Amino acid sequence: MLRLNQKNYALRMRGAATNLDAFDEVTRALAEGKSAGHTSWTTYLESLWPVVDENGNEIDLEWPDYGGEQVRRLIDDRKVPLVWRDRLLSCDGWLLMVRIQRSGVEDDIFSRPLADILSRRAAEGVKEIRSSIQARLVELLQMLIYVRGEGTSKPLNSPALTILLSCWDELGSEGEERTPAQVLHSRLPLLSSFVKTNWVDDRVEVLGLSALEKSLQPDQADADYIDKGPENFGYVVLSDGRRDADLSLPIARLAATLAKR
Repeated sequence: MLRLNQKNYALRMRGAATNLDAFDEVTRALAEGKSAGHTSWTTYLESLWPVVDENGNEIDLEWPDYGGEQVRRLIDDRKVPLVWRDRLLSCDGWLLMVRIQRSGVEDDIFSRPLADILSRRAAEGVKEIRSSIQARLVELLQMLIYVRGEGTSKPLNSPALTILLSCWDELGSEGEERTPAQVLHSRLPLLSSFVKTNWVDDRVEVLGLSALEKSLQPDQADADYIDKGPENFGYVVLSDGRRDADLSLPIARLAATLAKR
């Protein structure tokens, strides 16, 4: 939000945003050089942000704020809430954020025989068998596609899809040496293959994001953040691996893709 008030980025504000209550605590914490708390899983708020792009196109961003637990429950319960259903039916583009450092290839029923998994988990005292992270993400996309009434008999042109690999700074040297698409394929090959198979090439993009550029603590202030301001930290990793300080680029690029229809 802080970046949108500056003129040298792909998107900038053209008016006052509404209902910023959900963001006040975050901006206050970052200004103090501290990390902010997570949104409660029961929360679902919407804020309208009027912005304009570099070409003068006016866009109204209806920005939702909800707890990540809602996504996990959606997959576990296999039920899509009405508020999600309405958005899925009305939108032309999706932005899927994945914390890539905490994601990776796991042994599950898609990678090893079930008997091997059962015996190993029995030895470890683990009773519950769950699908891997990448299998759950594929299932999530399948559910969302189904709710839209789309099929996968041919690659999807709509909705356009941006996969945003968040907390990129946690990758260390891997993030320096690979593009976002390469990291996705290495860590989540099932998800990568599903997307490549089911979307038209120019309607999907994989980007990286480090919104904070470094780890912050909730009870210990970071002096650099206080001195320089949080708006001077963070970057986006473009599809070719280049870094850009404009955090509005993922949304701006997705909007540009939608405009090509």
